Amino acid sequence: MKIAEIFTSLQGEGKNQGKPCLFIRLAGCNLSCRWCDTAYARDGGTEMRCEEVLEFCWRKNPRQVCITGGEPLLQKDALLHLLTSLHKRGTDVDIETNGTIAFTDVQPYASICMDVKCPSSGETSDLSLLAAIRPQDSVKFVVGDEEDCRYAHRVMQDHPIAGECFFSPVYGADCRPLVDYILENDLPVRFQVQLHKVLGVK
Repeated sequence: MKIAEIFTSLQGEGKNQGKPCLFIRLAGCNLSCRWCDTAYARDGGTEMRCEEVLEFCWRKNPRQVCITGGEPLLQKDALLHLLTSLHKRGTDVDIETNGTIAFTDVQPYASICMDVKCPSSGETSDLSLLAAIRPQDSVKFVVGDEEDCRYAHRVMQDHPIAGECFFSPVYGADCRPLVDYILENDLPVRFQVQLHKVLGVK
């Protein structure tokens, strides 16, 4: 596997925000979002055998593991091997994905957080994948302005989503118009800033 980094921190976003978590960040991404805050994970990475990654996990013995990127599903064969071992151990696993690669084959082993790309990102996600989102999964819209909010609103209207939806502001964006849009339209979302950045931790 191509690994960008492995570290422990508090989960900064999503349904497990605030919980201690072991992060496994895979290297390589098929998108180039304008506001990407992990550009260092798009390329390169350190080659590690799945067994090495698992040995690290067993030493830390985390309750929660988050597999992120880059785009982790680009390494799906190796990822499945990792996931099956974590699942057998009883570890709760979340996978953060950019919504361009089908994820149904990893859902038996992990919950999915699908990031739907909004206009300010300069990229697009495959909205047909939203049909596979389960109640235990979630969808994140990173919003930078009202145009992004309107886009996310349309997506939610056109694609019934079984899991919880989050609006996460682009870091440094003016949050007031984003919050106003949610309130004015009574959107069924949770507004969530990136806790790890607020706290100044990784």
